[in-house]
Amino acid sequence: MKVTLRFYALLAVLSAPLAVVQAQSSTSDSLLPAAVYNGGHNGTTKVGLRIANGGAGQSGLIGAWGDAFINYMVGKGHEPFTVEWYLGDTTQSIEYLEKGQVDVAVTYNEAAERQVYDSGLVSAWLYGFHDHFYFVGPPSNPAQLSTNDSILAMARKIVQVGNQQAAVPPTNGTVTRFLSRYDKSATNIKESEIFIKIGQVPWAYAYSKWYHQYPRFPIQALEAASLLSEYTLTDRGTWLSSSSDVRSRLTIFKAGTDNETDILLNPARVLIAKEDNLVDKEIGQAFGEWVVLYDEQNKTGGQNVIETFTGTGQTGETKEPLYTRAPVNWSPANSTAGQ
Repeated sequence: MKVTLRFYALLAVLSAPLAVVQAQSSTSDSLLPAAVYNGGHNGTTKVGLRIANGGAGQSGLIGAWGDAFINYMVGKGHEPFTVEWYLGDTTQSIEYLEKGQVDVAVTYNEAAERQVYDSGLVSAWLYGFHDHFYFVGPPSNPAQLSTNDSILAMARKIVQVGNQQAAVPPTNGTVTRFLSRYDKSATNIKESEIFIKIGQVPWAYAYSKWYHQYPRFPIQALEAASLLSEYTLTDRGTWLSSSSDVRSRLTIFKAGTDNETDILLNPARVLIAKEDNLVDKEIGQAFGEWVVLYDEQNKTGGQNVIETFTGTGQTGETKEPLYTRAPVNWSPANSTAGQ
């Protein structure tokens, strides 16, 4: 039965219709939320805040933030309201913000954020939390990666073995392939940065046969890599939010740390729309203050949510936080990206 279910899951991955991919990248004016949160105040209909994000929304963090923020505001005497989450990668989330379709974009590319900030399109640019990239692949490890390798050395091995196998296909064993989300997401940008650092552009025509273009959102892309036995770049939040079946079919070869110079650190920053574009000015401004708040006494700040959030994908008594708190000393003045 398990083999049969995996066959159908694999078939679904291979035959994912283009219409689904196109729907994911839709930026029409009829944008609809992927989820709506009310902090337990059922019957509330007033929309107070609209947040765009990809992976942290899929992991449940945006929902946890939304519920906690609503109750924080209610505790200060504010009327209950809802928080809407709009699914979008970094590029899409910024576009939604620029169009006035959302109030907040939680994004993962500092250079892109710098451009929006310098253009005067946002009222605040804040550090939300640390996520961390994971370089994962099949346990059979056809490219013979070592955990002692640097991430650049791993990329070189995949290119070398992938090209060799494309020229002379192996008669048995797992073929070396790399799954790219190929969707302008922060993960796609980071993966591209890694390949460019070793002088490779496998997506350029004629693109490398080992380079699998699969433009889907994080959870779906990781599941595809697990079913197809391919290497890929994902993030800790997505990894810990995925099912144990998905994780059992993959090995972590390299994991990012909190070191700000680590190429696999995945900083998440928060862009707040200009005040005139906020659906509720008071709530939007308050969120910007709350999301960076670490309240040691009452544990009600946005950073308190970060350090305790374990998502819903983990089982057992011991659960790991998906993310780590943002540094306290960061400001736009500290950023040199895009300058």
